[in-house]
Amino acid sequence: MPKRVDHAERRTEIAEALVRAAGRLGLHAVGMRDVAAEAGVSLRLVQYYFQSKEKLLLFGLRHLAEQFGERVAARVRAAGDDPGPREMIEALLLAALPIDAESRVFHHLYTSYAVLAMTDEALAAQPFIKDPDTAEATVARLLRQAAEAGRLRPGTDAGAEAVGLLAMSAGLGTSILVGQRDAESATGVLRYHLDRIFQPPVPAPHDPPGQAPGD
Repeated sequence: MPKRVDHAERRTEIAEALVRAAGRLGLHAVGMRDVAAEAGVSLRLVQYYFQSKEKLLLFGLRHLAEQFGERVAARVRAAGDDPGPREMIEALLLAALPIDAESRVFHHLYTSYAVLAMTDEALAAQPFIKDPDTAEATVARLLRQAAEAGRLRPGTDAGAEAVGLLAMSAGLGTSILVGQRDAESATGVLRYHLDRIFQPPVPAPHDPPGQAPGD
């Protein structure tokens, strides 16, 4: 009996090969033949699943974005059982910094995609470019939650700060990639700006001097 092919799994394997090949060659230079060689399959098979390079790029980059989402979720879980808006925003921003091999590839390819989309109408028309809008809305929503809980400094504009934080994270990521600064200093800059817009946590009340707990 012939082995049953899992088409979703095969598409994912090809997408991961695209990410690896593009990480080495650059998104602008990688071709379907390069991806086939990286995946260890025929060019015809890659063309069967993805009829054009644009479709292959879109699927591969969406796969990369899903991996980024998992990375953010892992950082949020590491922040504790009940992370607040500050912790969740920090997890999202830090996950985007290229501080290891996986995040470096994500930042590199995501930036390359944005550049290619400026001159390639087929890429520019794809919905992938809307993903930053989703991140912006998420950060703005978390900031509004913090404001309602009295955790933001007075006068903070949640929408404007969301735009600024994400733009700063992207810029810091590029500065790490080109060697302008290291991950530690970039992380310090992000936390400095989060400290600027968030109120410091209110310390827990202490018992009056000379009074035992529970008296």
